[in-house]
Amino acid sequence: MSGITANDACNDCLTSAQHLKSMEIHSHSHIDEDDELLKYIWREYLHPKQYEWVLIAGYIIVFLVSLVGNTLVCFAVWKNHHMRTVTNYFIVNLSFADILVTITCLPASLVVDITETWFFGQTLCKILPYLQTISVSVSVLTLSCIAQDRWYAICHPLKFKSTAKRARKSIVLIWLVSCVIMIPQAIVMECSSLLPELTNKTSLFTVCDEQWADEIYPKVYHTCFFIVTYFAPLCLMVLAYIQICHKLWCQQIPGTSSVLQRKWKSLQCSAHAVGSGESVKVRSSTVSAEIKQVKARRKTARMLMVVLFVFALCYLPISVLNIMKRVFGAFKNTDNRETVYAWFTFSHWLIYANSATNPIIYNFLSGKFREEFKAAFICHCCGTDETHQERVRARTSTDSRKSLSTQVNNFDNISRISDQAV
Repeated sequence: MSGITANDACNDCLTSAQHLKSMEIHSHSHIDEDDELLKYIWREYLHPKQYEWVLIAGYIIVFLVSLVGNTLVCFAVWKNHHMRTVTNYFIVNLSFADILVTITCLPASLVVDITETWFFGQTLCKILPYLQTISVSVSVLTLSCIAQDRWYAICHPLKFKSTAKRARKSIVLIWLVSCVIMIPQAIVMECSSLLPELTNKTSLFTVCDEQWADEIYPKVYHTCFFIVTYFAPLCLMVLAYIQICHKLWCQQIPGTSSVLQRKWKSLQCSAHAVGSGESVKVRSSTVSAEIKQVKARRKTARMLMVVLFVFALCYLPISVLNIMKRVFGAFKNTDNRETVYAWFTFSHWLIYANSATNPIIYNFLSGKFREEFKAAFICHCCGTDETHQERVRARTSTDSRKSLSTQVNNFDNISRISDQAV
């Protein structure tokens, strides 16, 4: 009995050992399969492709230019009281929104576009897209306020007088409205996995996307979003700037260049005929000041129209792609996934590129901002003494221009009210 029992026990041990060995082999093979799958995912989907390396470099350049440029814009207006005009207050608000979206959203957007994975958890999945949509709303509402302010100042100067206090109230209202109307964006954002079988093994292919209760809701929301934050404001701003251009470049009203040129020629003829009297000098200085003011208005309008054009151009691709995806259901069963993915990543980059281009536009099209940018770099590179002397000379020339304008009693009232040159 005992021998038979021992043999049975040995057989049982052998069977158990073989079973454990087979389980171990199966486990190892299962692990090897997962490793191979993860390697395949990394090789085919997550490893940056050639155009994605270009995208990474583009993101880094945009991040640095946007952060430095928009900070300089805010610093220039904060440092110099003579630059605290109504238009510049709105420009600072635009720059602050660009800084916000650059710091908070750009790095996460780069990681997601390259890896196709959301690594930042459920909380940031709600916060970061919310901040990005707030930035979009703040930007478009700020540009609308700038267009409205310029339209009133140039086309209807006696109906409404903008002040710095009203500009600050408008900025606060812009942020409040943007924070409220973008709340649905934070509510619907949720984290989910594209490959649920890998949820406990890897965080790869976790996405942060909208989760709606019914298919009709995203269609209504994104249609309204497109109209409110892009199409309607853009149409109104284009109409406003068309009227501004017509007023500044086409109509022959007091203050336009053609009338001023005739005034200038008549004053030159009278000066030659009568001599250099005091009244002729005063009148010539008046016309000279008016000509400078018209040129300043045109420069300001030209700069703001370029800012608007770049904004419309940079936000057009993502607006069209979102409408096609969310409203019309495009790209669900596409065979050319790589092309669609490339278009979306490029359109995301364009949004951040818009934040970087605004300070460049100010530098090239606004002499005052250009002087302040140069002063900031000179201060950083050469010390504060030379910069202080430059600022003293600039303020002296500004004071002399102000004293000249106060001596001119017959200066045009409309010109005084509407001048808000950047």
